[in-house]
Amino acid sequence: MTDVTVYHNPNCSSSKTALAIAADAGVEVDVVQYLKTKPDAEELSEIVRKLDGPVTEMVRRDNTFAQLGLTEDDVQTADQVIALLVAHPKLMQRPIVVKGDRAVVGRPKERIADLLGS
Repeated sequence: MTDVTVYHNPNCSSSKTALAIAADAGVEVDVVQYLKTKPDAEELSEIVRKLDGPVTEMVRRDNTFAQLGLTEDDVQTADQVIALLVAHPKLMQRPIVVKGDRAVVGRPKERIADLLGS
């Protein structure tokens, strides 16, 4: 088991870039296809605890976000984000890369290289 986990969507170019950055750095990763293996509240809480940056970055602002009638006020706290992502994992921003006691949303991609180099 590695100490780096990538929450990955194989249909996402940014997510594929995260895996390429890790491979180029010679870093082995555990890949979690979060739409197939949905993280539960405990796992999401652990990511939030390690997150570099505001928790609201974990939520995609896409058509699903709009269709659900969500606003920025709905994704400001850790509890709100965790509950939303448990109910709608499709809204999880990708990729999320976790290394040891740190986690980043891999946008922009330079965050991934910074994390893996640390």
